Amino acid sequence: MDEWFKDWFNTDEYLAVYSHRDDTDAKKLVDLILKNVNIPCKCRILDLACGTGRHSLLFAQKNFNVTAVDLSKHLLSIAKDSAEKSGLNINFVNADVRSFCDSAKFYLVVNLFTSFGYFESDEENFIIFKSAFHHLEDGGFFVLDYFNKNFVINNLVPFSFDKNKYGEIIQKRSIEGNRVVKKITIKQNNIEKHFHESVRLYQYDELERAIKQTGLKIKKIFGNLSGNFFEPENSPRTIIIAQK
Repeated sequence: MDEWFKDWFNTDEYLAVYSHRDDTDAKKLVDLILKNVNIPCKCRILDLACGTGRHSLLFAQKNFNVTAVDLSKHLLSIAKDSAEKSGLNINFVNADVRSFCDSAKFYLVVNLFTSFGYFESDEENFIIFKSAFHHLEDGGFFVLDYFNKNFVINNLVPFSFDKNKYGEIIQKRSIEGNRVVKKITIKQNNIEKHFHESVRLYQYDELERAIKQTGLKIKKIFGNLSGNFFEPENSPRTIIIAQK
């Protein structure tokens, strides 16, 4: 099985490729969630696949009790440093979202910034929905932020070139079967490093069906971080709010 994310997310090069992702997008998404989900003050929030903790930190700043889970020790260390510098108390957990289990219940469970679809089988990918249902209080909410399959296919950029302190970054993208694949080459000081990503492409109706099968009820769906209605052909994101 190709579990590319285990190595890739533990590199500095990963942060170089996604250096354009800043707190602005994270703040827009957190604001959208809080505007559409009435969350009690100081309630428990679970961030599954938290990465560098951009969203977790914003939730914690608003006095929520946050648990943040990620497989990458490298990304978690960055998240922990950010939390400490901000004086925030976040429970960071190094675990695979497929096997993570906490005895506590949460009012809100989130899976954000396309931290979904990495695994080979539908069964493994959809574990995130089962985990959300398991960890939610009755009446609690689950939020999935994932790209829109049709938008990705229609707007795919086959090749891009960038240069920063890590060197030259070359990215080649393609659709292979039901996955979007990115091959990444980073050149610095005559040394080349190669990485790749492979993410499953799901239509909204596939996600809807899998989420409903867990017992969650879909309440709202948005097509971008500004909260516009989801349009299957034109929306860049698939942001789903479901309730237990």
